[in-house]
Amino acid sequence: MIDPMGLYAPLVHAQLAWLSHPQELAEAMVGFSGHLWALQWHSYRRMVGASSVDPVQPHDDDTRFRDPVWHDSVPWNLVKSWYLMTTRHTQDMLYATPGLSSGERRRAAFWWRNWLNAVAPTNFLISNPVALRKAAETQGRSLQAGWQNFLDDMQAGMVRMSDPDGFKVGGNLATTPGEVVFRNRLVEVIHYAPTRSRIRARPVVIVTPWINKFYILDLTERKSMVRYLLDQGLDVYITSWKNPDASLRELRFDDYILDGVHATIEAAREQSGQPNVHAIGYCIGGTALAVYMAWANRRFGAEAMPVADWTLFTTLVDFRKPGDIEVFVDEGSVNFISAGMARKGYLDGGQMASAFRLLRANSLIWNFAERSWLYGEKLPAFDVLFWNMDTTRMPYRMHSWYLRELYLHNRLVEPDALTIAGEPIDLNRITQPLYAVSAEDDHIAPWQQTFRIIHFVAAPKRFVLSSSGHILGIVNPPTKPAKRRYWAATAHRADRWEAWRERATPTEGSWWEDWMRWLKPRSGAQTRARPAADAAHPSLGAAPGAYVHEH
Repeated sequence: MIDPMGLYAPLVHAQLAWLSHPQELAEAMVGFSGHLWALQWHSYRRMVGASSVDPVQPHDDDTRFRDPVWHDSVPWNLVKSWYLMTTRHTQDMLYATPGLSSGERRRAAFWWRNWLNAVAPTNFLISNPVALRKAAETQGRSLQAGWQNFLDDMQAGMVRMSDPDGFKVGGNLATTPGEVVFRNRLVEVIHYAPTRSRIRARPVVIVTPWINKFYILDLTERKSMVRYLLDQGLDVYITSWKNPDASLRELRFDDYILDGVHATIEAAREQSGQPNVHAIGYCIGGTALAVYMAWANRRFGAEAMPVADWTLFTTLVDFRKPGDIEVFVDEGSVNFISAGMARKGYLDGGQMASAFRLLRANSLIWNFAERSWLYGEKLPAFDVLFWNMDTTRMPYRMHSWYLRELYLHNRLVEPDALTIAGEPIDLNRITQPLYAVSAEDDHIAPWQQTFRIIHFVAAPKRFVLSSSGHILGIVNPPTKPAKRRYWAATAHRADRWEAWRERATPTEGSWWEDWMRWLKPRSGAQTRARPAADAAHPSLGAAPGAYVHEH
C-alpha cells in the first residue's frame, strides 16, 4: 500500500532496467546525442538571426504552442524546442525500456508524461509569453480575473471546463417532453411524448451509463438523440439512474441488472403492450445490457426473450486491453480503490472524472487551467463539458465487483464464469441481432477492443465505426455539410478488425441514418402514438425527473 496506484515503482523499475542493459542504454544515448546536436545547432542559428526549421515539432493535437510567438520570438522558440525535445526523448526511452512488461512500460510512461505535461512552460505565468502579453495589455486585469477563477476552481475541487451557470438541466438541457412512468430505489424510467401521430409499435429502451447522467443523449434540441428517434416515429424510454450515497453501499451488479435493466424493459413492455423491445446500451450501460441479454436468454429462452434486437454504443465486453485506463487497473490499485470505497460506501464521482481526465491531461486539464488561470478568460458555456462535470457516485459493492471481475480478471468473456441473479452468464447464448457502434478516437473504450464482441455473440451483427471519440462519436446528429464520417459493414464471428475495416464502406455524414435503415424495419408496424403517461401508467413527475438533479 506504499505505492498503490503505481506512480513510482514503474519509474524505478525502468531506471534499473536501463542500468542493467548497458548496451541498449549506450545506443539510446548515441541516438539522443544526435538529436541534441541538431537542437544545439538550431539554437545557435536562431540566436545569430539565421533561419532554421524547428528540429522537433508539436504533435498535430498539441495546441499549447499554437500562438505565433512560440515560433517568431527566438527565446520563446528555444524554450519550446528544448521542452519538446526533453519530453519526446523521455517518453521514447520509457516506451523502449528493455526487460519490462508492456504494462509496466505504459504505466511508467503515463505517470512521467503527466508530470512533464504539468511542468510545461505554458502552465506558468513567468514562462508563458501569451499570458504575460495579456497581462500587459489589460494592465493586470487578466491576472486578477485568473486569480478569481483559480479560487473558484479550488472551491469546486477541480479545474472546471465549462461555465457552471451556463446550463440548467430541465431548462436548456434535457428539455424533450416526457414523463417518469416508473421509479424504484435505483432507476427512474422516462417515457417521452411522441412527436408524430403514428409510431412504430415496438418501443426503444435506452440503458444509459450510470457513470454520468443520462442527458448526454438529450442535450440541446439540435444534439438530442432522443428527439431524433422520436422524430423518426419511434417510441422511446430511457433510464435515469439514482446517484447513490453511502446508504446504498451494498447495491450489487445483480441489482443493476434486475432492478435497473430488467425493470426498465418490463416497464416499457407493460405500458406499450408489446411482447418485446429494442434495447440500446451505452458504455457501461452497454456492458450491463450485454450481461442482461445473456442472462435473459438463459432465464427465458430465445422464444420468450423480452428483447428482440439490440444496439451497443462504445461498449467493452472483453477487457483484456481496455485502453489507457489500464494504468489504473492492477491488483494493488483495485485493492486501494476498493478500500477507499469500503470506508465511504461509494466512489466519489470527482475521483473517477479526474482519472479519465488524466488520460488526456493537456486537452482536459491544462488547456482549461491555462486559459482560466493565466489568461483570465471566462469559462465557455459548452453543453458536453457541462455534462462531463456533472458527476455521479459508484456504490461500493457494485463498483468493486465490476473492477475486479471485469477489468482485472476479464471473466465476462469466459463461458459461465460469472453468475448473475442466479444464472451463469455466457455471451454465446445471445442470438438476437446486434448493431454495434464504436468511435475511431475513443480512448475509454478502444474500438479495436469493442469490436471483439463480434467473436462472442452468436447473432447477425452489423458493426459501425464513427469518427471522433467516446462522446462526439455517438452524439453525432446529421448535419449539412457533414462534420463526420463512418464505416459500416456486416461483421462475422471469424472477422479480425483489420479485415472488417478493409471491406467496410466509408460514408460521409452521421451513422444515425444508417442505424435507422437497420432499426426501423425491425420496429414493427405503425400504430397510433401512445401518450407519455396514461391512467394505467400515471406520471410520477415530468422529464427529466428527480434523480438527475441529485448531487
